[in-house]
Amino acid sequence: MACSKEKESQILEDMKEYYGKTIQSKDELIINDPGSGCNAPRCKLPAHIADALALVHPDVKAKSYGCGLTVPELLEGTHVLDLGSGAGHDCFALAKLVGEKGHVTGVDMTEEQLEFARSYIDYHRETFGYSEPNTDFVMAYIEKLGEAGLKDDTFDVIISNCVVNLSPDKRAVLKEAYRVLKPGGEMYFSDMYADQVVPEHIKQHKVMWGEGFAGALWWEDLVRIAREVGFSTPRLVKSSPINVKESIQELTGDIKYVAATYRLFKVPQNGNSGPADVTYNGSVTGHDKIIALDKNNTFKVDCVLEADPELSVIIQQSRFVSAFTVVPRNSQNGPAKYCFFMLCFL
Repeated sequence: MACSKEKESQILEDMKEYYGKTIQSKDELIINDPGSGCNAPRCKLPAHIADALALVHPDVKAKSYGCGLTVPELLEGTHVLDLGSGAGHDCFALAKLVGEKGHVTGVDMTEEQLEFARSYIDYHRETFGYSEPNTDFVMAYIEKLGEAGLKDDTFDVIISNCVVNLSPDKRAVLKEAYRVLKPGGEMYFSDMYADQVVPEHIKQHKVMWGEGFAGALWWEDLVRIAREVGFSTPRLVKSSPINVKESIQELTGDIKYVAATYRLFKVPQNGNSGPADVTYNGSVTGHDKIIALDKNNTFKVDCVLEADPELSVIIQQSRFVSAFTVVPRNSQNGPAKYCFFMLCFL
């Protein structure tokens, strides 16, 4: 059941208070229970990402409340928007990865968080050796990006780290994200999901909203909403279970929660494309031998694999086009050269 406008406004005000005044570090969050999916060990990061993360100021790291790693591939020179940027942790890491010719904009509804992030802009510019800052932070609700002056078809990539679940209107968030993305652009985001529709008694609980449990989408609703606003089918990149603390299990009951990263693309849903033979050329930084576009599609250099029609369109109309050779599949192609290998998903 959708929230009333009055209820939505109250939830947003509660979230501003929770993340602006109540919570001062990630250690205070219930969701950061040791062993939860948000704290699960990760695979070894590509060196360029590890290096960028290491350069983020320690005080900014301490105020990072995310539940995943929102760093997609092939960011050099891109314009990135971070929905719910908080203290700026992901923005500053991405500012290094996009390079001096790229740009990162953080959007948040909490003035305290924005002031904190802005105070570290010059530190990171100097640390990265840039002549000018390539980050900025604006105040806005992620459901109403137009109020911050963000225009149509502006960004190459949108990221968000465990923030969409805090919104009472997911459709508005995804609709706005679709609007401000350039054609071929991508929304790459980590969030909390439930294995069923979250019941009303949880949605009435202020702290459960602040921690993400109340606003977590049933994953099937994500697929439905994404496609209704125009995105490609959500593609799961990685996921891990969230261990719910005993102190709140009385509220959550038998609901199972996961932290998951999805990627959505602004490409035609029904493009004139069929299956294709796809070959990766190894040109993406940090992925010179192998690249995974989602959990079901991993490409090894010079190994021809068959891609489904939608993935074929995504590759050809997104920033990934230069990294792949795509040949439409027909009866004369012969069998694809399937390669088998082990991959560690983050």
